[in-house]
Amino acid sequence: MAAQEDPDRTVELLWREPWDATARQGLSIGAIVRAAVEIADAEGIGALSMRRVGERLGFTGMSLYRHVPGKAQLVDLMCDAVLGETGSGTGSGTGSGTEAEARAEPEPEPEVGAGGGPTGVQGGPGGWREGMEAWARGYRALYRRHPWLAGVRGTRYVPGPNSVAGFERALATVAGTGLGPAEMVAVVGLVGRFVEGEAVREAEVAEMERRTEVSEQDWWGARRSLFEELSRYPTLTAVWEAGGYDEPEDPFEFGLRRVLDGIEMLVRQRDERRDETPSCVVCGTAVERVGTGRPRAYCSRGCQQRAYRRRRSGPQGGIRQ
Repeated sequence: MAAQEDPDRTVELLWREPWDATARQGLSIGAIVRAAVEIADAEGIGALSMRRVGERLGFTGMSLYRHVPGKAQLVDLMCDAVLGETGSGTGSGTGSGTEAEARAEPEPEPEVGAGGGPTGVQGGPGGWREGMEAWARGYRALYRRHPWLAGVRGTRYVPGPNSVAGFERALATVAGTGLGPAEMVAVVGLVGRFVEGEAVREAEVAEMERRTEVSEQDWWGARRSLFEELSRYPTLTAVWEAGGYDEPEDPFEFGLRRVLDGIEMLVRQRDERRDETPSCVVCGTAVERVGTGRPRAYCSRGCQQRAYRRRRSGPQGGIRQ
């Protein structure tokens, strides 16, 4: 990723003026990014090169380097460009041409209101779950339109304005639930990583089916020799014979419900304690009440120091959705 090579240069590219305002001789960053997304959607990220993008636009590959330093930075720009679709509620219009999208049933994008969250969904105790579910489904739809997105972002991904806007919307959804600041960040990260993990799985299945021209179901159905070996495992055999694999749970739907169930339990715990015991603003741990004076905001000296370091260094990581 470009973030590993020159993160400051990546920040400059992501947060500069509108990309189409930098046109030179009919070429602009915006045009380059749009052409690159079209190639990746149609043929996968492996087919992307500066030369291919240049040819698509009617220029040489070398002419692109006046606008974008290299392929790694181009991928960063592509990621943030498509992430903007979750905020606008519109598709890219390029079409991926992938088997994953062909199989996927259309999922409506959540509309975004002026407050940053999905329209008709309020943050806080009453509507956070519906908001997070809409947010998760919006990103799943995004990954299905652009399967390449799931495999290109690393742990040191530098967020652009669209990425940060999505993270802001998710944080706003869980604001007011009684969770501590660190818990809010952790909740958004947990849901985001679940969606990304499912997206990686779906993309891998689609790519394998494309390369082999054999569906996942047909491939496993032909593994009769393997199934004969599994009879030595009694629990697995009992589950199989009881129909556990006949109508399997949808991995995304089952997983999202369980993730949100766990978060809901945490929110309820915080809500029950809210009027009784103050919580640490960093980790959410209960803070011992003091007899007089200003209430304590931190459970320990360590959390107080972490809060100070965060204020000094600015936002740190986690903005990957």
